[in-house]
Amino acid sequence: MRYLASLIIVVFFVQPITSQTYEVGLMAGGANYIGDVGSTYYISPNNVAFGAIGKWNRSKRHAFRASFLYAKLNANDDKGDDRRKQRGLSFSNSVKEISLGMEFNFWDWYLYDGEPQFTPYLYTGITTFNYGALAVNANNQIGAYADKWSFAIPMVLGIKKTLGRKFVLGAEIGARYTFTDNLDGSNPDDRYGTGFGNLNNNDWYVFTGITISYTWGRIPCFCAF
Repeated sequence: MRYLASLIIVVFFVQPITSQTYEVGLMAGGANYIGDVGSTYYISPNNVAFGAIGKWNRSKRHAFRASFLYAKLNANDDKGDDRRKQRGLSFSNSVKEISLGMEFNFWDWYLYDGEPQFTPYLYTGITTFNYGALAVNANNQIGAYADKWSFAIPMVLGIKKTLGRKFVLGAEIGARYTFTDNLDGSNPDDRYGTGFGNLNNNDWYVFTGITISYTWGRIPCFCAF
């Protein structure tokens, strides 16, 4: 029994890793917000966004990923439907997010055989972000009254390909479903004003852009997780 237990431990904890490498790089592109002010288009980048990204390619089909992203957000009712144009509100905000999660490759992603690599991918996980809590003031203008933190669920679709042996170029569109309805001032704390719009739907923001990363790491081996 002792030898059987030892064998089970070895099989469980020591498995072949088909690809084990690391990536670190930059993200750059545009951002837009989806909520109760301005345009209702889902993908309409109108402000700059940039950040940094790191990955541990645990296998050919998945990677653990961490990223930081800074994005400016603004919207104007002049870009919305007739009802919003008549209301005439606008706001500016920004988010600073930290995201952790897993990236899933549609096809094998193997960086050691010298062959060009290409694959679509999905990413999800958990995001925490800092933003300005907003409210409509007496002059019918939207302004900030506090800094706050909240959470979001990222839903990202992208493609990536190798550039030579050391670099990876990617392009992605990623929506973040937030746990707040106040990126736009539509649902402030009670003491700072009253809400407007649809108070039953939380806000979203979207990053659309590219990533470029440098990759390194040891050749695949048998090792513990």
